[in-house]
Amino acid sequence: MHLPKSPWFRWGVSLGIGFLLVIGIGRQFRSAEKLATLEPLPQDPSIQAYFNHSQAAYYTDPYRQITRHGDNLEQIIIEAIESAQSSIDVAVHEFTLPGIAQALGQKQTQGVHVRVVVENTYNIPITQKDPEQFDRLADYDRNKVVDLYRFVDQNQDGELSPKEIAARDALTILEQAQVPRLDDTADGSKGSGLMHHKFMVVDGHTVITGSANWTLSDIHGDFLSPSSQGNANSLLVITSAPLAQHFQAEFNTLWGDGPQGQTDSQFGLQKAHRPAQSAAIAGTVVELQFSPTSETRPWAESVNGLIAKTLGQASQGVDLALFVFSDQTLSHHLAQEARQGVTVRALIDPGFAYRSYSTGLDMLGLAVPDHRCKFSPNNQPWTQPITSVGVPALAEGDKLHHKFAVIDNSIVVVGSQNWSQAANTSNDENLLVIHSAIVAAHYQREFERLYTGATLGITPQLQGIIAKQRSRCGL
Repeated sequence: MHLPKSPWFRWGVSLGIGFLLVIGIGRQFRSAEKLATLEPLPQDPSIQAYFNHSQAAYYTDPYRQITRHGDNLEQIIIEAIESAQSSIDVAVHEFTLPGIAQALGQKQTQGVHVRVVVENTYNIPITQKDPEQFDRLADYDRNKVVDLYRFVDQNQDGELSPKEIAARDALTILEQAQVPRLDDTADGSKGSGLMHHKFMVVDGHTVITGSANWTLSDIHGDFLSPSSQGNANSLLVITSAPLAQHFQAEFNTLWGDGPQGQTDSQFGLQKAHRPAQSAAIAGTVVELQFSPTSETRPWAESVNGLIAKTLGQASQGVDLALFVFSDQTLSHHLAQEARQGVTVRALIDPGFAYRSYSTGLDMLGLAVPDHRCKFSPNNQPWTQPITSVGVPALAEGDKLHHKFAVIDNSIVVVGSQNWSQAANTSNDENLLVIHSAIVAAHYQREFERLYTGATLGITPQLQGIIAKQRSRCGL
């Protein structure tokens, strides 16, 4: 497989070679130094929390050989796979990490029953994509596919050899190991919502879940950007047969009778509605609910309704670290909490924080017209704005991909679900509410890490964005 030698290609090769040189220098430099770390926090034996930017650990990225702060989330997933004795079921939005694919393939050859579900958009191996079409993609999609191509192209010659494909293309590795896989078109649809889960069930008693897709950018960092340290994400390892049974039931609903079987997989709104369910895990109460919920049902019965109910339990403080926050009903509930004296702090990914539909603007008491010069009819700027809302400082190319809240230092809301209407009413998602001060301490530390150095309130940059848009719309 060959990538055309366009001017863009030559730039990519130069960047790739420069990147490899930087990696070599950086590896020598960083291997000689010890990164200062914080004291690790105690872990709940049954609910362990990990973060790819944890300041209490460091590791060396296995693909770019960059030593950096963080838990190696890929290795944690691999170790869970290696522990499997009978079954491994994976439902993950996007999957490009070869280390995990190789571990799954090995278990498949050992007789462990392995099944994988992915989002249809990401169910095509890089070898089946036409490089001639790359330049025609939108910037975001082009950058992703080029980064993956360069990652697989280990010698950076613009061609993917069979050896490189077998070593680096995760979906091909799964196929060669005969790991069965399907996507959200298996229900006979075109995949109307997103299969947005990021979970794995091992042997019916261990659940791996969180906000991280199984990709280089979500866990380690963009391949072609040495400065990238990976999108900010968390991973939970939960040992609980009762909780695993709920995730197993969700997976079985998605799977149906598998590839080449009947069209009996159920995704999105084809699934039956299920209310929130609880599981007691060694003295800790965990609530779990899956999306989507039809808009014909009361909003309070949805996953976002469960979030609102949990926010209503706050008496002291609510800290949010969110990729997207656009559900206006959630914003209204949070505004009530703030008016009652609860301290609210919120960090939103810079790519979404100041968009016209962002509730981050509501919290600041602002409204900005969209590209059509219209205001969202649902937007309701807070009558008592707060200034503890903003965006974290991130490495170039990285995103705040978290979807968590910490309430009164004792409750964590976390999962795959973004705080949006689309996640709530269209996507396959999961959400956990964990009533544990031990687990909450880990997420609180992560929030404080992000909050330190964050840009908060109505900054000159935000004022400029508002002024420019209002001027463009003649307001």
